[in-house]
Amino acid sequence: MNHRMVINMTGVIMRLEAVLMIPALIVSLIYKEGTWQYFLITMVCAFAIGQTLSLVSRPKDQRIYARDGFVIVALAWLVLSLVGAVPFFISGEIPSYVDAFFETVSGFTTTGSSILTNVTALTKGMLFWRSFTHWIGGMGIIVLIMAILPTSSGRSMHIMRAEVPGPIVGKLVPKVRDTAKILYLLYVGLTAVEVVFLVFGDMDLYEALVHSFGTAGTGGFGITPGSVGDYGAYSQWVITVFMLMFGVNFNLYYFIVLRRIRTIFKNEELRTYLAVVGISVSVIGFNVYKIYGAFSETLRHSAFQVASIVTTTGYATTDFNLWPQLSKTVLFILMFMGGCAGSTAGGLKVSRVMLLFKMVKNNVKKMLHPRSVTSVRLEGKPIDEATQREVSSYFAMYILIIAVIFAVISFEPAPFNFETNLSAVIACFNNIGPGFDLVGPASSFAAYSGFSKIVLSIAMLLGRLEIYPLLLALTPRTWMKKSS
Repeated sequence: MNHRMVINMTGVIMRLEAVLMIPALIVSLIYKEGTWQYFLITMVCAFAIGQTLSLVSRPKDQRIYARDGFVIVALAWLVLSLVGAVPFFISGEIPSYVDAFFETVSGFTTTGSSILTNVTALTKGMLFWRSFTHWIGGMGIIVLIMAILPTSSGRSMHIMRAEVPGPIVGKLVPKVRDTAKILYLLYVGLTAVEVVFLVFGDMDLYEALVHSFGTAGTGGFGITPGSVGDYGAYSQWVITVFMLMFGVNFNLYYFIVLRRIRTIFKNEELRTYLAVVGISVSVIGFNVYKIYGAFSETLRHSAFQVASIVTTTGYATTDFNLWPQLSKTVLFILMFMGGCAGSTAGGLKVSRVMLLFKMVKNNVKKMLHPRSVTSVRLEGKPIDEATQREVSSYFAMYILIIAVIFAVISFEPAPFNFETNLSAVIACFNNIGPGFDLVGPASSFAAYSGFSKIVLSIAMLLGRLEIYPLLLALTPRTWMKKSS
């Protein structure tokens, strides 16, 4: 392993995070809040430590191997969360560092699970930083570094593959840095468009920004007790549409720029994603109509909650804990699927679910017709055996980790029950935000013990990084064995 390169990149990440705190500091100054000094203290310390790490670890060999890429990404997200929690803690707005860490991990991983029981108690600067972490984490900090800083490594694709979610990651253009730039330009552009739409509704610029950060990163931190439910129907519909848009593979937006519209309509993952959304909204709408009475209100709440859960955003316009069992079951299933690969959404990803179903179908065919020659195809192309093994292995690890984490937090005493604990694990691991029962949209994770909060924080990181980067970084053999 190229240890010096790993340490050097950690220093770069700390310096970049210090710079990324500037907008929150400015917001604190605009609203004349004393919290600006806590951002400044954190920024100075983070920048100084990051600069020191970079100076003492200048690598002679700047090549990044696959293993290095996984470790760099894992350390990046861990360091981001540890440093990002400091302003909350030293300001006293979140008195416990464990709680501050949980909230920050939830922000950067775009989960949206919260320990706050009174979100309005935080100052606007802290709320801005809290929501801005969603936006930073949505596309990924390493992708941002590649987009704005020159990289001399010819193997930087390794760190992009380790951070960008989905079973298959490729380049839009020959150079990885150019691909990162395109992704971030699309990300910034879509966020800006949403801000404009929300400002035309019942939100001021500050509210439009923080809600757009949460939508773009599919994070879901609200700034009022009722989340998006405290705003009008227009704002709810705008956020619904943009949540669904940010759950789509960003490669497709690049095809729109290139005017390759036919490629978009032919995309099998997109068609499946939209079909699942349409069916889910119809089923839930039919099931909850008696609660709301009016068709328009029923459609709005059904569409919003389906969009929020399937894209793992976590915003809410109503307490779906009170919905009938069928509607809650549909939402529970959507928690696993998530959005499209290459989007900012969490979960298994639509393409991975499609591949699993196709692999099962293909195996059944082979059992019925052993001599037949069959293949698994996605987007009209055959999927090689290596990718199929990778998807199967990931799914096995996915189920195993959920089971282990669920068993660990099940030691929590009453009133935590089966439904609460299971939905909490799934909500954190799939980066969704709210679960059911005691961790529903009208509640929080505050009552969990410090130990369980750390475990659930690890679950959020495992889910956002899709398991392997963090597992490899925590394996001693990864650090001792030489890369090749």
